Amino acid sequence: MEDIFEFIKKIEFEIDEIDEGMLQPETNYREMEGWSSMLGLIFIALIDTEYDVTINGEELINCATIQDLYDVVKAKKQ
Repeated sequence: MEDIFEFIKKIEFEIDEIDEGMLQPETNYREMEGWSSMLGLIFIALIDTEYDVTINGEELINCATIQDLYDVVKAKKQ
């Protein structure tokens, strides 16, 4: 699996409200302006499509930062 910065680029590309370079590994994505359940679904779909990994809403809620989310995806890929 690619590094976290490639993971972040894919998230930024998929979400119109996020400008390139806005997210960092330590970003708490649920505290971002404009965060909604719709963005959560976009994250879940992106991870499923790009990484063939299924995460559920509970896993998404249990992650606080982009790094946490990346770690969950990476662990499921192994």
